[in-house]
Amino acid sequence: MNFLLNFYGHLMTWGTPGLEALLRRRLADGKEDPARIGERRGQSGLPRPDGKLIWIHGASVGEAQSTLVMIEQLRQHFPDRPILLTTGTLTSARYLAARLPAGVTHQFYPLDHPEWVSRFLNHWQPDFVLWMESELWPNMLMNLKRRHTPVILVNARISPRSQARWMSVRSTATEILGTFTAILTQTQADAESYRALGATNVTATGNLKFSASALPVDTQNEAAFLKAVGQRPRWAYASTHKGEEEMACRLHKRLAADMPDLLTVIVPRHPERRNDIVDACAASGLRVQLRGERKDPPRPDTDIYIADTLGELGLFYRTSPIACIGRSFSDDGGGGHNPIEAAQLGCVVLHGPHIQNLAEIYRIMDEAGASQTVRDEDDFYSTLHHFLTSPEAAQKQGQHGKDFIVTQNAVLGRIMDNILTAFNDGHAAKATA
Repeated sequence: MNFLLNFYGHLMTWGTPGLEALLRRRLADGKEDPARIGERRGQSGLPRPDGKLIWIHGASVGEAQSTLVMIEQLRQHFPDRPILLTTGTLTSARYLAARLPAGVTHQFYPLDHPEWVSRFLNHWQPDFVLWMESELWPNMLMNLKRRHTPVILVNARISPRSQARWMSVRSTATEILGTFTAILTQTQADAESYRALGATNVTATGNLKFSASALPVDTQNEAAFLKAVGQRPRWAYASTHKGEEEMACRLHKRLAADMPDLLTVIVPRHPERRNDIVDACAASGLRVQLRGERKDPPRPDTDIYIADTLGELGLFYRTSPIACIGRSFSDDGGGGHNPIEAAQLGCVVLHGPHIQNLAEIYRIMDEAGASQTVRDEDDFYSTLHHFLTSPEAAQKQGQHGKDFIVTQNAVLGRIMDNILTAFNDGHAAKATA
């Protein structure tokens, strides 16, 4: 075996006390489910269902939403095959709990400890794997390779920084990537990057997020929200990170000079930051309200409405004509979050300059007029002012973005064609035997 991979395996074994400490800390921080913490060690209280098992792994809520569309397609082609879906975050598990169809089991992904990985695989014995995470966990992937389990890397992307890191250990990267029967990338540039690392059977199929279903909206909550806000002008700052909430408050104060009944909705990426966000916004002198567990709609005198609930982003895209996508101005250097979800629900989609993690999606959408860059805070203010005071222009822009996303829906078909080919070719003999 490659020296670095061998060393990594030993290191994770020697680091067992550290991994246990990590799990204890995550439990204390509310980032793990105490009743299911064993799953992070590869343990499961659920039996493996009979039949050829398809395992899908995705890391976060973003991947989970795309995965639901893929699961729907897989169930149409393989109605009798059980499906296992793993994710690594408590947020994603909660999001999926009410959305997974019958015959699909959710488990938490085990940490990449050799024994925990083997325990997981020995129990579930997947016959075919769809890997939808950018993190390539060596112990898991090499274990799957030794078992000759077909694995497809779906919706793959790689940043220039990550590629440079992997190029410094290219032989290791080549061995890990050799696990994959096929690699389906978001862009042609991603495909070339994977080939440069020694990957084979790489195809650029497009970004699956363009084919994801629109975020769900509870109609009763929507009606209650719209009744409360009436004709108030409003905008949403979605998936915010530190520094962006303060910017939203400054923008609100400037805009309120012309629109005193303005409502600014902040949907933080991490709701557990709610108390810090309330303090930061209250320091600006504005009237701040948390949505909270009771899902209280905005009061008439609320300036800043903090939507700190899970699974309701679709509600605030549906009820806000304008949305700025967070982590594009944040204190942590940015990177951007998914703008497609806002466009699907008819928002004017704005974003800051720091969108390197999803640069290709933003490039495509910006060029098509489906999203718009705001360069700095002054540009942000003038753009918001324009659309808030010109509702017809906002409606037209939002519809244009929504229509554009529809034109991109062919991505799912291309991805499914490649997956079905892998099911049926010789490389996937184990999955079809």
